[in-house]
Amino acid sequence: MFSRRNRRPKSPELLKAWECLDAGDIPGALRQLRSGAQTEPLGEVALVVARAAGAAGFDDLQQAATALAARPDKAQELYGFGYACIERGVSYLAIPALRQALERVPGSARVMRELVAACEREGRHRDAVEVLTAREDGFAEWPDRYLLVFNALMAGDLPLARRQHALLTDPDDTMWLPAQARQRRMLERAASAEPVSSLDLTDLRGWQYVIGGTVLGTLSPYGFDAGMTGRYAWLQDSYDQCLRGLLRLKALLEATGVRPRSVSLLPDRGSRVLGLAAAEVLGLPAQPFAPGGQDTVVVAYDLNEVARADQGPETLGELFERAPGQVLHEHASNWTDPPVVTADSVTLLHQSATAPWEGQLRQGDDGNVERTAPDERHEADLAAEIVGADPTADEGDGDSPADPVERFTAFVHAVRGSWLQGDRARLTSSGPVPSSRFA
Repeated sequence: MFSRRNRRPKSPELLKAWECLDAGDIPGALRQLRSGAQTEPLGEVALVVARAAGAAGFDDLQQAATALAARPDKAQELYGFGYACIERGVSYLAIPALRQALERVPGSARVMRELVAACEREGRHRDAVEVLTAREDGFAEWPDRYLLVFNALMAGDLPLARRQHALLTDPDDTMWLPAQARQRRMLERAASAEPVSSLDLTDLRGWQYVIGGTVLGTLSPYGFDAGMTGRYAWLQDSYDQCLRGLLRLKALLEATGVRPRSVSLLPDRGSRVLGLAAAEVLGLPAQPFAPGGQDTVVVAYDLNEVARADQGPETLGELFERAPGQVLHEHASNWTDPPVVTADSVTLLHQSATAPWEGQLRQGDDGNVERTAPDERHEADLAAEIVGADPTADEGDGDSPADPVERFTAFVHAVRGSWLQGDRARLTSSGPVPSSRFA
């Protein structure tokens, strides 16, 4: 019988993960596994995972990994390990194991669907499409063809999604009706955006709208051709950028004919600051957020920050089903860790952002980088700083396409009929990204 005490991985990469576990650093070990698990021998990967799972108290994953380490060529052990990895939130570890399991039992719909689920959770939608199309002759309409349409959309392959959707029959089981309705809305949004939007792999605004119904206000002027296509990586936000986002929100409301009567303030400090500024820019009264409030713009600086505030989770729960005339605007939305509820309007997408009133990095007199102290002024004073800022767009690196307000409003006019329609489920992607970014 396999004993963890008597075996260590031989691979240099996996030994680094093992040494992290020697030091009690489970997150460090998982980071090492993320970079090497796709190519390392699965039996050795399982050794590390079993030890990490045992230290974390994940008995199911520890047992599955122990079994795979003992029998790394058996389909059942490969499947059990992949399944446990998905359940424990480490889907990237599941993908190579489930691929090998599917090679051993190529006709197994269960293994295929688990592999697709793992690819989806890792944002590897193109990989999911390849798995499904290779087995199209034998799969079921629901969920398999539905999954093919969904992943084709998420991968940015609109022609494939449309072809497969035309073949998809209505489900016999009513449990699939909400999924069917959501998918139809995605295709309807694509049809409305297509006349003014390229919907190619660089069209961030178009795909943000197709996937989640969110209108993206601004595009990053940095790193467009390096794969960011309008997303920010690390951002030190500014009062100027906040005002620019609010002016795009105003243009959105005017172009769609939405006429709110108030601005609703969320419980965290950043959202209150931005909400007070929004009230000034839109010429509306500001009031605390009230569940079920109608004809109001709910303003968040960052919805993930709202979730960490007192009563934040309860507040977000009230925003899944919007009241009539209720619009949710988020300024800085994290595209690598999307919030639990999707906004109707977003100023920018980032991986990491620092608000203007938080401590900012700068070069000190001695040449070293230092962080300034947070701005502790009253929220109304910070809001006034936003209102009085300069909304002129940053010129960026000179290699990114311009994004004038005229282009933005042309997009809004085209999609106005499909905006604010349907559910606001979690937006799991900000648009097509090559799978290699996540491999």
